[in-house]
Amino acid sequence: MRPSRGLRLLPALLVLPLVALPAHEADAQNFFEELFGIGKAAKPPVPPRGVPPTGSPQPGTLLPPGASGEPAPETPKAAPAPLRPVVLKTPSDDNILGQELMLNGLTGSLKIDRAGGAATARITLPGTKVSQPNETCKVPLSGGSPISLSSEGRPQGVARYEIAGGECPLRFEILEGSVLVTPLGSNRVCSFTAADCATTPVGLWGPAAATLIPRSAEFDSGRGVADKAVRDNYKVMTQRARGQDVRTIVTEQAAFSSDREQTCRTYAREGAHGFCNVRFTEARALSLAARLGASTATPTASTTPRPRKPKPAVEGMNPDSDGSPIGE
Repeated sequence: MRPSRGLRLLPALLVLPLVALPAHEADAQNFFEELFGIGKAAKPPVPPRGVPPTGSPQPGTLLPPGASGEPAPETPKAAPAPLRPVVLKTPSDDNILGQELMLNGLTGSLKIDRAGGAATARITLPGTKVSQPNETCKVPLSGGSPISLSSEGRPQGVARYEIAGGECPLRFEILEGSVLVTPLGSNRVCSFTAADCATTPVGLWGPAAATLIPRSAEFDSGRGVADKAVRDNYKVMTQRARGQDVRTIVTEQAAFSSDREQTCRTYAREGAHGFCNVRFTEARALSLAARLGASTATPTASTTPRPRKPKPAVEGMNPDSDGSPIGE
């Protein structure tokens, strides 16, 4: 059987690609590299010189800080705002008029009144006998008659009065419900030879402890506000001070705590009410505010305790009853 014409042409067709392969070997290699992503397709085209890559900012474009890879310049910090003095409510000159006050709430008598436009005081000083130190004694100044007080203004934030002459020169600073008494001279003791009595009138003159204990919560709240005012005013002084003055301010603050303890430790039942501590601290806060040039006529803080919010009514409770559930 003669082979057909198609079968005779088959070997030729199979040989033809083999013969053509060497001529197009480079093109075939490029085809397979592109097909499998290992040729030019795997490498991004290199832009011509002088042409910025795609996505790069054009020349002359303003860049935000840090966009160029360089650290952004630090923004200068604003200087802290200067602190302001804290001013508490200044006690009225008349808040103690007509009240009989006692040294440390225990003994003696001090009563300040007004006669016309002038202030007067009746004072009985407590002390101990010079000849018998274990025995007490009392000396009424000026024989118990009213003594004129000279007004010295408010150099330390509160009203100040003085008895410059006489047997016992004294200074009176009017606080809330009390008077802080200090000697005008360096001697804290006033001796009266005729009465055989030595007195030490320095300290806080105020009410008896029995009238103060029911107000202990009020004094505790006021002490917190006054303490903060003192600290804040010392911070203002420190901010304004220079060099070695800061050390002086720190020493003064430490001395204040010591003076308060020494003044108030002898007040009757001080631990039960805290009256002396809060009044002494308020006076200190006002003194610092005055030294800082603040006007004490307009208070910026109050020691008056805030009223407590009433507790919400509980369901099933009669708000007008004593707290017992309804039906009981």
